[in-house]
Amino acid sequence: MLAAERAENERLRQIIKELQRHRFGRRAESLPVDQLLLGLEEAEQVEAEGFAAEDIADPAKREARARKRRANRGSLPAHLPRIEQVIDIPDKICPCCKGMLHVMGEDSSERLDIVPAQFRVIVTRRPKYACRSCEEVVVQAPALARLVEGGIPTEATVVHVLVSKYADHLPLYRQAQIYACQGVNLDRSTLADWVGKAAFLLRPIHERLFERLKASNKLFADETTAPVLDPGRGRTKTGQLFAYARDDRPWGGIDPPGVAYLYAPDRKAENVVRHLQGFVGVLQVDGYAGYKVLAERNAVSLAFCWAHVRRRFYELAQSGLAPIATEALQRIAELYKIESDIRGRPAEERRAARQQKTRPIIDALEPWLREKLVLVSRKSKLAEAIRYALSRWTGLTRFLDDGRIEIDSNVVERSIRPIALNRKNALFGGSDGGGDHWATIVSLVEAAKLNGVDPHAYLADVINRIVAGHPQNQLDHLLPWAYAPAQLKAVA
Repeated sequence: MLAAERAENERLRQIIKELQRHRFGRRAESLPVDQLLLGLEEAEQVEAEGFAAEDIADPAKREARARKRRANRGSLPAHLPRIEQVIDIPDKICPCCKGMLHVMGEDSSERLDIVPAQFRVIVTRRPKYACRSCEEVVVQAPALARLVEGGIPTEATVVHVLVSKYADHLPLYRQAQIYACQGVNLDRSTLADWVGKAAFLLRPIHERLFERLKASNKLFADETTAPVLDPGRGRTKTGQLFAYARDDRPWGGIDPPGVAYLYAPDRKAENVVRHLQGFVGVLQVDGYAGYKVLAERNAVSLAFCWAHVRRRFYELAQSGLAPIATEALQRIAELYKIESDIRGRPAEERRAARQQKTRPIIDALEPWLREKLVLVSRKSKLAEAIRYALSRWTGLTRFLDDGRIEIDSNVVERSIRPIALNRKNALFGGSDGGGDHWATIVSLVEAAKLNGVDPHAYLADVINRIVAGHPQNQLDHLLPWAYAPAQLKAVA
């Protein structure tokens, strides 16, 4: 009885420590990058202020730092427009003999300049022509099709609103405030109308993107919350954004990377089953039970994520003295060291390296976990972490026999981060329809970024093409990976 009470007390202490860490501590296994950068930039600002004071007091130090900056700053991109500024002497008469001076060379330097975002008005005129002999004849060029018929925005303006909202995480009301500073008063509802029309126009591209991803034989999947207003209840409900990603670059696959998000009003397994109907292959996921339902119904093999296993042991190791959790972390770290060494190699080479180096570690880890599970309380957080791993062992070890499979699902977790940033800034979506818009536009933005394509230039070209009547049977030409960065520069 006393032993059971002690075990229960220890379990409750672990839960309290985990809650305290979640509330007051770091939210990841390492210091969050954005927080680290925030601290660094503050320190660098203070350092720069000190250097500026030294430069005023000591010209020699100022010149030395200037030489160092000139040597280390590198060159500015060649595609940027150059505006030449000539600083010349006022008098070209030799101060010695009064003869004419001639050019013997020059010093040239380049500095990066920014022109702030500026509104302009495009005035479109369509002259009307009449015949003096035929009074009834009036000839005029037809008006060009527009995304917002009868509205004031150009397609580029709408794209700027889309990218600001879904890539730069600026809610529409903040954009309206920014535009008002330049004397352009645009109501938030007006901007929302533009976004809705663009989302409707882009929906076929989003659907085709997901179709192409689903035709792959290996995908990553993850899900995150998407709070939306619940009409009639006066509060929000928790919708879900499911992310499905492909990235074969770690093993040299030829299919381009991509990600597609699908919104659902709840987290039921039926959503995943509906989304991935027809998909056959390997799905790399976290521990969400809905994927197991999918695997039971469809020809899908699940590969689980070692990062999720590691995270559970990490939380225990950070909470206090936990030798078993610490050793588990050390053993998992060996797996990741091998993966780091073989990243980028062909699939068969990765498989061979895993069979030789990783399998012995895995074969030793399973019995070790089972041995430790017997020694700890069944109700403890450590026992939960061990059972989490052992209950998913088949999926966790699937990567050993297939070089295309990753050790974790971090690829899709990285794709989820922009959703979290947008959610943090926008707080919630206005409706389930807003969740669909969210999924449509973010899919194209993030897929473009994965392929090294500028989202603004990409969306501008796609919307212009669709408005101009691009054939529906040629949607593949409008997918993000069909655009090369050089091609978009030419379009812009």
